[in-house]
Amino acid sequence: MPASDSLTFLCLLSCIITFEKFIKAIKTSFYELLNTAMKKTVLVILSCIIALCGCAMQRDVITLDDRQAVIEKKYWESQQKNKELTSRLDAQKQNAQDIRSQFASQHAAIERLREEIQILNGRLEETEYLFKQKLKAFEDSYGKREGRLDRIDQTASSNKDRVARLEQYLNFESTKSGVKIKAGSGKKSDIRAEKELSEDGVYQSAKQAFDQGDLEVAREKFQKLIKRYPKSKNADNAQFWIGEIYYHEKWYEKAILEYQKVIEKYPKGNKVQASLLKQGFAFLNLGDKANARLILMELIKKYPKSNEAKIAKRKLKGLAH
Repeated sequence: MPASDSLTFLCLLSCIITFEKFIKAIKTSFYELLNTAMKKTVLVILSCIIALCGCAMQRDVITLDDRQAVIEKKYWESQQKNKELTSRLDAQKQNAQDIRSQFASQHAAIERLREEIQILNGRLEETEYLFKQKLKAFEDSYGKREGRLDRIDQTASSNKDRVARLEQYLNFESTKSGVKIKAGSGKKSDIRAEKELSEDGVYQSAKQAFDQGDLEVAREKFQKLIKRYPKSKNADNAQFWIGEIYYHEKWYEKAILEYQKVIEKYPKGNKVQASLLKQGFAFLNLGDKANARLILMELIKKYPKSNEAKIAKRKLKGLAH
């Protein structure tokens, strides 16, 4: 090949290589521009998406915050209510426990009272039995004394008859018979006067004799009043004064029996308290402190507000020392 053709071929070859490089450079630039534009577009799109998402998420966050605040508030309120309910429940439990303890103590107290009542009932029954035995013994002794008095009266009357026969045998004038006649006539006049007296008059006459110390006359008049007017308003008083007469005569066994008649026959009368008190005193005078104490305690139990109960309390205090 001539030299000129080789040179031309080399020039063409270099031009072709240069053109290929240019094309490559253009392609590279285009791709870079394209990549840059796409990146910007993508960034813009992402930015828009992020902005939109950010706005949406901010609203959701605010909504969630509000909801959380409401939930926390409700939770706090529920906690407060739970505490209040717990405190109320504890208070109710404490009240229930207190009520149970009070009920238990009251039940125990009731049981103790029942036991005490049973003991007192037993003692009362025992006291009533002993008292009846004492009364029976007093009645027996009273019957024996009455028998002795009857025998004494019979002996005295027989002695009087003997004296009278001796006086007639010796032709002595009996001045005593005249006295007897006078006394008998006086008694008959007194009986007539008593028959003429009213119920209150008989009682006042008997009470006057008692106040004057004429105990035998007073006893007879009180006994006649009870026999003649058994339903009299003064019958219980008359029976009480009969007991008082025996008490003044220091015949305490008989006085106790007469006082007992007041208690049994006239339970609603105004002399029951005084009869119980004087029965206690009569037992004391007989040296029977046990029965005296029981009767005085019965008086205080049945009639706690009476004056006799106050006297009985003072007497029991003296017995305790």
